Amino acid sequence: MIILKSNKEIEIMRKANKIVANTFVYLRDYIKPGVSTYKLDQLAEEIIRRNNAVPNFKGYNGYPSTLCVSINEEIVHGIPSKKRFLEEGDIVSLDLGCKYRGYNGDAAVTIPVGNVTGKVRKFIEDTKQCLIEGINNAIFGNRLGDISHAIQVYAEQRGYSVIREYVGHGIGRDLHEAPEIPNFGKDGMGPRLRKGMTIAIEPMLSMGDFKVKVLDDMWTAVTADRSLACHFEHSIAITEGKPYILSFPDNPENWYNYF
Repeated sequence: MIILKSNKEIEIMRKANKIVANTFVYLRDYIKPGVSTYKLDQLAEEIIRRNNAVPNFKGYNGYPSTLCVSINEEIVHGIPSKKRFLEEGDIVSLDLGCKYRGYNGDAAVTIPVGNVTGKVRKFIEDTKQCLIEGINNAIFGNRLGDISHAIQVYAEQRGYSVIREYVGHGIGRDLHEAPEIPNFGKDGMGPRLRKGMTIAIEPMLSMGDFKVKVLDDMWTAVTADRSLACHFEHSIAITEGKPYILSFPDNPENWYNYF
């Protein structure tokens, strides 16, 4: 069942998501060679708790950390480690959530570590644009498939594969609510988008094939062909006008350029 939210509930969700977004802004200065993924996780948890929120990933279905840190071919759910360090030329996806006053926030970004090739930087920018294309189609009266289709078309026209095993989702009091939001599909299909729906749109792309393998830690998902993967996510609310992006930081100017 899709749960519609009141304006008051949406504003609480905005606060939860703003904590997530502000955490990303803080972490950006630590995305450099030699920093451990464990350090990023510790910083993220510290900021969330400082803002009177709690990490909602930690303990979720047994996940051990606050932050998901996925490097290069890792798509999602990379577990932070004291033994894993960022290296020059990596790309790192950060997926983070928190719970504030009973409601969840959830977002993700992919950031280059130092210098990357023009091809890789374009891959990051194109994945980011896939998210924008999805949001632009998250309009009152459209159907869920319009979001999925827009993401798939933009990605595949540029030669990328859309990961199929992991999808976006509704969000609210629960981290994952109905409906599921695939990053592929036909337009004009699925539930009608209604005012008060709150959803997390999260395109995940591969520079190679879309097939996925889960590593022995039972969490980290990688591309089966070990091609680079990229992930962006925003939580949004459907209104009778433009989509309301919840996961912006306090100062959203140049948010996408910054990352």
